[in-house]
Amino acid sequence: MAKDASLKVQPPSPAQVEAEREAIRPLGKREFLDRLQKLAKAFSTDPGNPGSYACEGCERCANCMFCNDCVGCYQCTHCTRCETCNSCSHCVDSKNCHGCAYCVQSENCTQSAYLTLSRSLSDCNYCFGCVGLAKKDFHILNVAFNRTEYFQVVTRLKKELGLEK
Repeated sequence: MAKDASLKVQPPSPAQVEAEREAIRPLGKREFLDRLQKLAKAFSTDPGNPGSYACEGCERCANCMFCNDCVGCYQCTHCTRCETCNSCSHCVDSKNCHGCAYCVQSENCTQSAYLTLSRSLSDCNYCFGCVGLAKKDFHILNVAFNRTEYFQVVTRLKKELGLEK
């Protein structure tokens, strides 16, 4: 997506930078933590994608490359939404995932889809709270379930964990 050139923020002048430094130097613990909290809150509501390259439709992602329609991800590459229906949900709050789609709060996963709260999965689909699996489908906490039971248990767990939209 091309960005409008008028939206670019001008870098602060040397005088502004020095004024900011002067305001920070005397801060105590409480004031420092208050400012840090304000920065974090501003970042979490900013739809920008700092350090990301060739990402489209992403919000609040950082250091990602070639991703589409992800939210709050970090160091992910080639993550996207479904190419067939082009309307499914996307990766959310995931880290260091590669070639994944529809992952929620997952980390270090590759070539996988529909993961939630999972870590270090490869070539997996429909896994919830799994770690270290490869080429598995319909697993919860690394235990296999049939498709119907998987969705019943996951629906309940998502509600209890507050992960429902």
